[in-house]
Amino acid sequence: MELIDSHAHIDFPQFADDREAMLERAHAAGVTTLLAIGTGPGPEKLDSAIPFAEQHNWIYATVGIHPHEAKEVTSKHLDELAKLAKHPRVIAWGEIGLDDFYDHSPRETQHKVFRDQMELAAHAKLPIIIHCRDAWTACLNLLEEHWRPTGLGGILHCFTSTLEDARRGLDMGFLISFAGNSTYPKAQNLRDVAKALPLEKILIETDSPYLAPQSYRGKRNEPAYVAEVARTLASVRDLSADEIAASTSENFRRLFRLPRPQLSTAAESRN
Repeated sequence: MELIDSHAHIDFPQFADDREAMLERAHAAGVTTLLAIGTGPGPEKLDSAIPFAEQHNWIYATVGIHPHEAKEVTSKHLDELAKLAKHPRVIAWGEIGLDDFYDHSPRETQHKVFRDQMELAAHAKLPIIIHCRDAWTACLNLLEEHWRPTGLGGILHCFTSTLEDARRGLDMGFLISFAGNSTYPKAQNLRDVAKALPLEKILIETDSPYLAPQSYRGKRNEPAYVAEVARTLASVRDLSADEIAASTSENFRRLFRLPRPQLSTAAESRN
């Protein structure tokens, strides 16, 4: 089974003690490609994901500032992001968006930083990775106004909204990504959305180290567990896990125009 984890925070301190072993386990589970999200600890370390993509040829990186840290953003940070976006291993900008659940940054500030980053991502010609929590109407409205005209698309990461909102995303060229929370007993609404969407429009992810699937609930999440998300989506779509894995992997490669990887051992796949 070939798997792609389309969203993992492998730079986070939760992996400090066993990061290389964690990556080995991911490869052993069939993960052939991983997208390392570069929001890091905030604006003080904007290149947090790039070193992993430089060290492992099966890992790609993003750059961006999470809405939680919007209040900390200066023009200097945006200038640095624009430079980092030119790195050959950076394939997307994110995660960016809006978060009205935690409100760690004022909503008006979140909106401004979101718009600013969309402008920079458009200039860099990079798809965007969207974080949205309890702000779907505002987020989708901003995307329709500021992002849809670019035609660059992206990913609605860790999708938690309605089928109607998912379809709005599809109309703008986004893929819809499902994380470990789709495996939770009370998340039938997410499984219903995953069942209704076209197979060629969905992705799977872990959002490691968060949102461990039900069978690992309460533990730290890691990329190897993306297989559990594949199995859950397979069950609701009456497909095999292999079919979900293959389709979501092909969807990811198509979005980012990536070649099919040469299957190899973890040791052989390091640069």
